[in-house]
Amino acid sequence: MKEFLEFLTQFNPVTVVIRVALAAIAGALVGIEREKHGHPAGIRTHMMVALGAALTSMIGLFATSELGLSSDPLRIGAQVISGVGFLGAGTILLRGGGSRITGLTSAAGLWTAAAIGLAVGMGFYLGAFLTVFFVLLTFTIVSRAEAFLNRNRQRMSVYLELDSVDAVRPMLERLRGEFGLLEAQVTPPRSGALPHVGMEVLLRVPHKVSVEENLARISALERVVFALRNI
Repeated sequence: MKEFLEFLTQFNPVTVVIRVALAAIAGALVGIEREKHGHPAGIRTHMMVALGAALTSMIGLFATSELGLSSDPLRIGAQVISGVGFLGAGTILLRGGGSRITGLTSAAGLWTAAAIGLAVGMGFYLGAFLTVFFVLLTFTIVSRAEAFLNRNRQRMSVYLELDSVDAVRPMLERLRGEFGLLEAQVTPPRSGALPHVGMEVLLRVPHKVSVEENLARISALERVVFALRNI
């Protein structure tokens, strides 16, 4: 067994085949859960990212061990880690007037798949498949725990218009204390009336309180001109 593990750390045609196969398997394992829930980056995307990353790290090893080039084999892998961010950005969507963001988990999954592929390509099998295990744990058990913790609350994206910019800071404090403010962005007023100022806010409100009731409460706040739910 010890001899076999030592053999896997070597760089030769047989271990190249093993590393490519393991990178494909690791990428597929991460992608299965995303595919099952209909996310934009599924099995094929995660497999391709992991395979490309594995090949990239092996190119660095090949250049140093086989071609005898005096270069750092990790440098090309570092470019993968930064470059795959552009691919992950394509899975992030803005909804509700830009106040609600979706796809961050899929983007993080792609970035992690790239790191897993790099690890497999370098022969760091234990780290790679431990990461696969914890990624699957995050996608399943942790996501269910998160849903359980938020079971009594819902997210609501709201546009509200204030009578002046001076009202922004006190309004943020009030929304944070009374409506579970998660995100906020100051925007030009939709009404076009000056000196009004607009705010896009994401709130976490109780399920038992209706959307209409929450909007009525927000509209009744001092210095709020009107409030609308973002669809």
